Amino acid sequence: YGNPVFFDNLPPRDLWLDDQLNKAESFVEPEPVESNHPLYILYTSGTTGKPKGIAHGTGGYLVWNYSTYKWVFDLKEESVYWCSADVGWVTGHSSIVYAPLAHGAAIVLYEGAPDYPTIDRWWQIIEKYGVTIFYTSPTAIRMFMGHGEEGPKKHDLSSLELLGSVGEFINPEAWLWFYKHVGGERCPIVDTWWQTETGGIMISPAPGIECLPLKPGSATLPLPGVEADVVDEDGKPVPPEERGLLVIKKPWPGMLLGVHGDPERYKKSYWSRFPGVYYTGDYAV
Repeated sequence: YGNPVFFDNLPPRDLWLDDQLNKAESFVEPEPVESNHPLYILYTSGTTGKPKGIAHGTGGYLVWNYSTYKWVFDLKEESVYWCSADVGWVTGHSSIVYAPLAHGAAIVLYEGAPDYPTIDRWWQIIEKYGVTIFYTSPTAIRMFMGHGEEGPKKHDLSSLELLGSVGEFINPEAWLWFYKHVGGERCPIVDTWWQTETGGIMISPAPGIECLPLKPGSATLPLPGVEADVVDEDGKPVPPEERGLLVIKKPWPGMLLGVHGDPERYKKSYWSRFPGVYYTGDYAV
């Protein structure tokens, strides 16, 4: 993959959203495509250089998201699933759109500030809609920590069954606050690691498979089919409890097809540091 073929042949146009929605039919006949047919492009790494257009295919991406959200969240039709991410980044794509729809779950979609019009806005939503799975970021959790425990305490959050963290490392203090004041010390927390490039969750506790002891601040183990390793600058595995570079040694279904229009950058960014091994760019222990 690498040729700019996605949208280059479409003429420019502006359309009124309401007009298009009014034309929409309740059912659209599925169009069979081959498994690597392009599904979407998301741009990433804008803070460290020119953004890369990460291209994902149809079959592998959907298989990986269906599977991993079953393993990690035990997602099912009766779930009421809320991911607080923006739809415009990969957590929103996978966690708000594709995975919950693939499982037939009810989805809560909220657009707006977490603290407006009141600081307990999110807890109101969980109570009102009976959210069973809540997936959010450590940054949001730390913000709520700064306002104390009164916000979640004012609301009935007993519908919650499982909590999730995504987007960055969650410090143990935030993990414990989330566990105690939002989950009522009864909801497991799945601390997930993945990237725009991976398409879906790669390292996480997996209550949908087996309940293992949780460790605040740790994403625990790779999911089935993910052969991860922690290596030094020469690509050699480091001893346990030592920091190193996180790599993925074998392909997985949800991996990116390439960088849109720039195959050389794809190879340089992910496959040149350690030939034949996917380089994540992250550290791990």
